[in-house]
This record gives sequence, structure tokens and C-alpha cells, in this order.
Amino acid sequence: MQKFTTFLGSLLAIAFLVGLATTLTRSPMIGFFDVLPVYILMGIAIFMMVYEAFFEKKK
Repeated sequence: MQKFTTFLGSLLAIAFLVGLATTLTRSPMIGFFDVLPVYILMGIAIFMMVYEAFFEKKK
């Protein structure tokens, strides 16, 4: 049950972050290269979140 809630929470957070990043590209005044740092940071944040949630930590 804990893995399911972790998966569901991660999925919702990823959907929010991707939606937030793609909302910026909808504006005609903002180009792709203006939003590129946002995409990079979102990718790093998603990777760190998935790594922290699903991979076992050695103690």
C-alpha cells in the first residue's frame, strides 16, 4: 500500500511540474530558449523525486 501511495503522489507531482513547465511555452512572447532552464530544472527535480521515492538508501 505504501508503494502505491508513493507512486500516486509522485505521478501527481510530476503531472503538476510538467503542466507548470508547459504553461510557460503557451505564451507567444516567450520562446523555447527562454524556457529551457525551466525544463532543465524540472527534469532535475523529477529525477531527484523519483530517486528519493523509489530507490533504497543504504544505511
